[in-house]
Amino acid sequence: MNNGRFAIALHILVLLDKAKGEVLSSEYLAGSININPAMVRKELISLRKHGFVQTKEGKNGGATLANAANEITLGAIYQSVKQISLLGHQKNTPNPQCPVGKNINTHLDRLYNDTELVLINQLSKQTLADFSSHFN
Repeated sequence: MNNGRFAIALHILVLLDKAKGEVLSSEYLAGSININPAMVRKELISLRKHGFVQTKEGKNGGATLANAANEITLGAIYQSVKQISLLGHQKNTPNPQCPVGKNINTHLDRLYNDTELVLINQLSKQTLADFSSHFN
């Protein structure tokens, strides 16, 4: 998840929390994030699929939070946008005759997974409401 989706999703969700139930358009959200509204709509589809937002199409369409901000953890948001391991993954195939090369990917995978679990556990201790409270 090294592509910025977590930051975009979190930005969207904080804006929706601050809107207190008011429907916000993808254009409004995009203006705050300073990205293309099409990218916001794509992220809203994912956030809706994961149960974080409700969306309404049409002229007065937009998005609202589907749940209270204190019921949404940052860990859940992170997991919903994660595409690859935080530290990436090994792309090459090392020499299987090498004492390190033959097992390095297995040990790297374990290290990466363990490290990411620490991150997810830490993020899961904070709710969207906690994070949103920094913005008044």
